Amino acid sequence: MSKSKILVVGGTGYIGKRIVKASLDQGHPTYILMRREIGFDIEKIQMLLSFKEQGARLVEGSFSDHQSLVDAVKQVDVVICTMSGVQFRSHNILLQLKLVDAIKEAGNIKRFLPSEFGMDPSRMGNALEAGKETFGDKVIVRKAIEDAKIPYTYISANCFGGYFVGNLSQLAGSLMPPRDRVSIYGDGNRKVVFLDEDDVATYTIKTVDDPRMLTKTLYLRPEENILTQNQLVEKWEKLTAKTLEKVHISAVDFLASMKDVDHVLQGAFARIYHIYYDGCLMNFEIGEGGEEASKLYPEVKYTRVDEYLQRYLI
Repeated sequence: MSKSKILVVGGTGYIGKRIVKASLDQGHPTYILMRREIGFDIEKIQMLLSFKEQGARLVEGSFSDHQSLVDAVKQVDVVICTMSGVQFRSHNILLQLKLVDAIKEAGNIKRFLPSEFGMDPSRMGNALEAGKETFGDKVIVRKAIEDAKIPYTYISANCFGGYFVGNLSQLAGSLMPPRDRVSIYGDGNRKVVFLDEDDVATYTIKTVDDPRMLTKTLYLRPEENILTQNQLVEKWEKLTAKTLEKVHISAVDFLASMKDVDHVLQGAFARIYHIYYDGCLMNFEIGEGGEEASKLYPEVKYTRVDEYLQRYLI
């Protein structure tokens, strides 16, 4: 069976560029939407040209031109959108409604994967106010997809290593590991799932021609990467042969500290709260509407947290 042609929207972004690479690596004819608004963004232009040299096809289009989106969609079988949904980068989730309209009019798409790649928004109805915008927007997009009867797959990829592993999930400082002390959320024993971003892309592309994933959610929960924050810190300490000072932050103190930061950072605080205090990633069983990635695709040799941490040794 020939492999589906895939259009990636947001193909130069943090996850999008990995989706493009995984699509090419797995032998799919790969198309990237090149937005007319790209202007003088030289880094994005050079990345697109690099992908073109690797075999990807660039398709011009704009979210302000409905027909250009329809024309782009008609060239492929599958659309994967990776537009940012976090406030500290850019927040464009609802722009996908224009893409949904284009897919509906084109009428040829056999699978649409909207921009999710995080917590399952359908389970976040009781989220803190500061974090509700992203989850609410994703639910709106889901409803539009399902109302339009567009075949879909949703990806719940939990915690990207670049944001949660290297800095041991610290909100202050940087994305590099802390040197002397580390903040521990609560007792540090809530289970969390950590992912290598390239593995997220690999699993995502695996679903596009898989009938088992039609109208389902793929949850990425590779067993060896399900750790508590305490276990994550212990792995770093073992790797560096250095013990960090642990500063435990209670839920009450954590929530109080949110009042002192701006709206953008409050969204990040809210995610940390739900992950490390509520345990929202692992406090439910995967039901009939979902599948677990590492069980469904055991051939994928996913990166373990130990391997990910080694990149940060200096």
